[in-house]
Amino acid sequence: MSLIGQEVTVVGAGVAGLAVARALALRGASVTVLEQADAIREVGAGLQISPNGAAVLRALGLQSGLDAASVRAQAVELIDGPSGAGVTRLDLARLRPGQGYHFLHRTDLIGLLLTAATDAGVRLRLLSRVEAVDLSGPRPAIVLGGGERVETPLLIGAEGLHSRLRTALNGDEQPFFTGQVAWRAIIPAEPGAAPVVEVHMGPGRHLVSYPLRGGTLRNIVAVEERSRWVEESWTLRDDPMDLRLAFAGYSPRVRGWLDRVEDPWLWGLFRHPVADHWTQSLPNGAVAILGDAAHPTLPFLAQGASMGLEDAWVLAAALAKHDTVDAAMAAYQIARKPRTTRIVAAANGNARAYHLSGLPRLVGHTGLRMLGRLSPGLMLSRFDWLYGHDVTVG
Repeated sequence: MSLIGQEVTVVGAGVAGLAVARALALRGASVTVLEQADAIREVGAGLQISPNGAAVLRALGLQSGLDAASVRAQAVELIDGPSGAGVTRLDLARLRPGQGYHFLHRTDLIGLLLTAATDAGVRLRLLSRVEAVDLSGPRPAIVLGGGERVETPLLIGAEGLHSRLRTALNGDEQPFFTGQVAWRAIIPAEPGAAPVVEVHMGPGRHLVSYPLRGGTLRNIVAVEERSRWVEESWTLRDDPMDLRLAFAGYSPRVRGWLDRVEDPWLWGLFRHPVADHWTQSLPNGAVAILGDAAHPTLPFLAQGASMGLEDAWVLAAALAKHDTVDAAMAAYQIARKPRTTRIVAAANGNARAYHLSGLPRLVGHTGLRMLGRLSPGLMLSRFDWLYGHDVTVG
């Protein structure tokens, strides 16, 4: 179907929302993005864009912007947290020279996508919080905080974990606490910081770190197992001493980083199911969800942003390719749900592997060392299904 002049309303100005807005606008759609905040801002944090996500940014015409804003990853190092001894190293630059693995500040990615969306003609409305969703009429409708009712032929929900559109499509769901919490922090990087992802593994906890912004900053995500937690939030502050105590038994390198953390964020990790229903067609319109609204994932495979980018491309391409909105909506969910379900499951598996203790840890680390020495390419190929997939070529 032709998207020229097609009215589309996107809820949420995050990675997925801005990416789908640009993808649709480039195809001629008239796109409005509603954002509840009074300005586009992100809590400071780093993220990784793997080759599958970078392929979408390239197809959106943003390769040069990605290169300018990011650090190109050279390797992944798995490290024994308490001793600091290397377990294995995956040399991405040598083993996958044609693929781009990028580290960048979330704020920089949002800024790149926002500029790209507005350059394509996308309109942004701030202070537009969705209070209610009505799918009972011929077209999707939402009610904003001030009571304004907005009807639109095509409504796309990209408003994250607590999506009202997801609830409208799937009903109320109860996520469960995984028994893990995570701290996030950014510190100045040491001179000459290598463009490497370091994963420091240990019993009941692990820490991931990599450089940002040309190697001037270092991103830290530290995870600890806990028995209880109450609130699921990205915006809770914590005492840095709690973080230091949690990793007091780790190597001097890790402790040195944490000694420089001044203001960490802390959040409880909850597991949400992949949504059963991603779309709904109405007599004169349709609704779809994407990104974290459709498939919230734990941060142990660094795929949240890349999955949202993939969703954005596939949804826009399906709408452009199929003759009817109904057919496009069906094709979108069929294409995306199995893949995102597999990615979420793989992330869950990584969490368990990082926190081994006792004999399983000894056996696991020994196996990783041997495989890394004998066949590092084989080890990396376990995730070719993920990183080697390019949604922009079919």
